Amino acid sequence: MSTIRADFPILDQQVHGKPLVYLDSTATSQKPRQVIEALVRYYEQDNANVHRGVHALAERATAGYEKARLKIARFINAASSKEIVFVRNTTEAINLAANAWGRANLGPGDEVLITQMEHHSNIVPWQLVTQATGATLRYVPITPAGELDMDALDALLTERTKVFAFTAMSNVLGTINPVAELVARAHAVGAIAVVDGAQSVPHLPTDVQALDADFLAFSGHKMLGPTGIGALYGKRALLEAMPPFMGGGEMIREVFMDHSTWNDVPFKFEAGTPAIGEAIAFDAAIDYLDALGMEWVREHEMEITRYAWERLSAIEGLRIIGPGPERRGGLLSFTLADVHPHDVAAVLDMHGVAVRAGHHCAQPIHDFYGVPATARASFYIYNTLEEVDVLAEALERAKALFSF
Repeated sequence: MSTIRADFPILDQQVHGKPLVYLDSTATSQKPRQVIEALVRYYEQDNANVHRGVHALAERATAGYEKARLKIARFINAASSKEIVFVRNTTEAINLAANAWGRANLGPGDEVLITQMEHHSNIVPWQLVTQATGATLRYVPITPAGELDMDALDALLTERTKVFAFTAMSNVLGTINPVAELVARAHAVGAIAVVDGAQSVPHLPTDVQALDADFLAFSGHKMLGPTGIGALYGKRALLEAMPPFMGGGEMIREVFMDHSTWNDVPFKFEAGTPAIGEAIAFDAAIDYLDALGMEWVREHEMEITRYAWERLSAIEGLRIIGPGPERRGGLLSFTLADVHPHDVAAVLDMHGVAVRAGHHCAQPIHDFYGVPATARASFYIYNTLEEVDVLAEALERAKALFSF
C-alpha cells in the first residue's frame, strides 16, 4: 500500500495542519505520477492535432490517441475499438446516446424506463428527449434498503419500453445492480439497455460483451485519469445506424453547400479537436489499473468498506443509507443526527478529511429518504484502514462539537 500511495503526489500534504485523508474519489479520483507524466510528456514532445497531419508530431499524437481508444476497448472487452466514442465525461456520453439514438427511435406511445437511484445525468437527458419526442418517461422505485424494487420492474418493463437506462452502481447508495440480469430483461421486451458505468468501471471488472450492454458510459477522471475525457461504448450496429450528435470537423466525409456525408464510426460522433493529451493520459491510467488488477481493486475496497461500515455504525446518531457492505461499492453516505451534512464536512475538513456533502446530483434518492443531503465518504486504491480510523475519530469530534 505504501508503494501505491507513493505514486500519488497530492496525498503527501497537510490540510489545516493535518495529513490529508482524501475520501472523495466518487466525485473524482486522484492521479498517479504515471498519468501526470503522460500528460506532460504529450505537451512537451508530441503536441499536435490528430488524424489530418502528416508531419511527425501529428503522426505521434494520432498514434497515441488511437492507442488509447484500443486500450479502453480492451479494458472493458469491447469487440472493436470502433465501438469506443471519446467524449468529455459520462454526462456527455449519456446525452449522446439519448439524443442520437433516442430522437431517431422514440415517439408517442413509446416508453423510456430509468430508476429512482439515478444520477441526474441519467435522468435529465431522458426527460428532455421524451419531452421532445412525445415518449413517456417512467422509473423503477427503490426499496428502503436502497435496492431496486424488482417486483415493480416486472410491471414497468413492457413491450412499450424502448430504452431501459440504469446505473451499474449508485453514487449515493453504493448499491451494485445486477447489470447482466437487467440488460437481459430489457432485451426480452425488445428494449435497448443504456448503462451508467461512471462508478462501476473504475471499481469492478467490466466485460461489455458478457453483460450484453447496448451502451455503457464512463469517465476517465473517476479512474485515475484526467478530467475532460470519457467514453461511450456502443454496439457497432447501433452506432452505425445513429445520426451524428454534433456537426463540424472530423465527423464528416464530404461537405457541400447543400448537404454533407458522415465519417465512419466512431469518428462520426467526435466533432472538432478532441482532448488528445487527456486521452493519452487515460491510457496511462488504464495501464496502472491493469497492473493492479481489477479483482484486487474490488477486494481492497470491500475490505475498507466493511471496516468503515463497522466503525461508523458504532457512532451514536450516525445513519448510513443504502444496503449492507457486501452489496455495495466503496462508499458510505450518511447523516449525523440533525447536523447538516455541510457542517459535518466542514468539521471533517478541519481534521484533514475530505468528504463530499450535498445531494450528490441525485436529489430523488434524498427525497425518498426524507433528507435534504448526506455526507459521503468514498474509497479507492490509495485509501487505508488507518484513514477510516481518522474519519471515525473526526466524526466523534463533530458529534461532541454539536453536543448530542
